[in-house]
Amino acid sequence: MLFEQLIEVHDPAPHPAALNMALDEALLQQASVPTLRIYGWSEPAVSLGYFSRFAEAQRTAAGRAMVRRWTGGGLVEHGKDVTYTLIVPRAAAFFQHTPLESYRLIHERIAQWLIEQGIGAGVAVDSAIENSAACFASHVRYDIVAGTAKLAGAAQRRTRWGLLHQGSMQLPATAKDQRADGLAETFATHIQRTDITLEVLQAAQQIAQQKYATEDWLRKF
Repeated sequence: MLFEQLIEVHDPAPHPAALNMALDEALLQQASVPTLRIYGWSEPAVSLGYFSRFAEAQRTAAGRAMVRRWTGGGLVEHGKDVTYTLIVPRAAAFFQHTPLESYRLIHERIAQWLIEQGIGAGVAVDSAIENSAACFASHVRYDIVAGTAKLAGAAQRRTRWGLLHQGSMQLPATAKDQRADGLAETFATHIQRTDITLEVLQAAQQIAQQKYATEDWLRKF
């Protein structure tokens, strides 16, 4: 287990792209213990990594909603994926791991969970020879793969509040229907389940309005 205690935020209602990113940031600002949120999208969307070029992302989006993440990484298409965010407060022991090590440890646990779901999965030991701006077109070291096909990837950002790890899994339809049931248990021994509070929701709505929903943020690069 990665953590002794984990809060799993129950968030079954799909959200617009900007609000999804803002909810992650609001939770990061307030988290005192490791926190997991598994969520959906109210419409097909494309998220682009913090340093991604808007013009390239716009071609991939092809009219779908777009949002720039606070984390890095490539372009990710959302709507049919299982999307999750793992937040680790700065005071947690896990925060002391290097970015690459934390990425590996998290993905090893997810790969084990996938195996338990009957999905053949493993953690890539090396990056693919060919790289692409599209996140699922190729894998990097410690992504989750089935053979040469990428099943899951993620991007991270470390802040004064802690670690923000945003991940996406492209799973078979039978696994998607489960809404990633049991994923929290692969990370921690003790799980506390809670709904999104009004305080977090209001903070997220403000963050979305001032940041993620703005053209300045979307077209930053």
